[in-house]
Amino acid sequence: MMGIFNTLKPLIAQRFKAHLTSPGAIPFVETKAAVLFKSPELSRLRKRLLTRPGLIGVKRGMVPFYTNEGLRIPCTVLEIDQVEVTHNKTVANDGYSAVQVGYGFKLKNQTKKMLGHFAKAQVSPKEKVVEFHVKSDDGLLPVGTLLKADHFKVGEFVDLQSISKGKGFAGVMKRWNFHGLKASHGVSKAHRSAGSTGGNQTPGRTLPGKKMAGRMGGHNVTLQNVEVVDVNAEKGYILIKGPVSGATGSYVKIQDAIKRYH
Repeated sequence: MMGIFNTLKPLIAQRFKAHLTSPGAIPFVETKAAVLFKSPELSRLRKRLLTRPGLIGVKRGMVPFYTNEGLRIPCTVLEIDQVEVTHNKTVANDGYSAVQVGYGFKLKNQTKKMLGHFAKAQVSPKEKVVEFHVKSDDGLLPVGTLLKADHFKVGEFVDLQSISKGKGFAGVMKRWNFHGLKASHGVSKAHRSAGSTGGNQTPGRTLPGKKMAGRMGGHNVTLQNVEVVDVNAEKGYILIKGPVSGATGSYVKIQDAIKRYH
């Protein structure tokens, strides 16, 4: 018996040693928590963002511009006046990077909260405040930085965001370019009407999304890849090739063309 015990003793000791091994002595790989697809972090990384903020301008009308070769180009004048950085948003504090920019000067009808906000940034009270998302915190500008019209160069391409002219309640011919009903005898004062909008039995109702009369205009419109024709930082204007949506005096958000410079 002693001979058999002596023979099995190393095997028993080795087996007990394997069970008594400290968990800390076993090598392991620490795994990080998975980032969800719909999380704000991945949503921000999926976006095509610019590396710098843009400007706020005011549409002042259209003028002709003549090149050195004598070519006449219709241009829109965007006024740039007292555009300053009023606030910065960081990933650590707000979950994304953005630069808040204010335009002009307006002291009337300002709330105490906004006056305190402008006083903290040491800038004048602004008429309009907008926010430009940037790729990372490296694109943030110091608060109080004055941005002039030469922020963009001649020949660059920009994206313009503005609110189109409001046309009020419009019929289908003006709103959707319907040709209307016949203008012959037998049509009783319904020349500009929409006609039938749904079948009597099939489908027996008006389908959702049917083009009908309603409020026209007053929408957010984005023009992409618009060329900068001329820039004057001293006089504070930018000439944009072609028309820009919105009435004269409306605000226009100007930033680098996302499809070219993202």
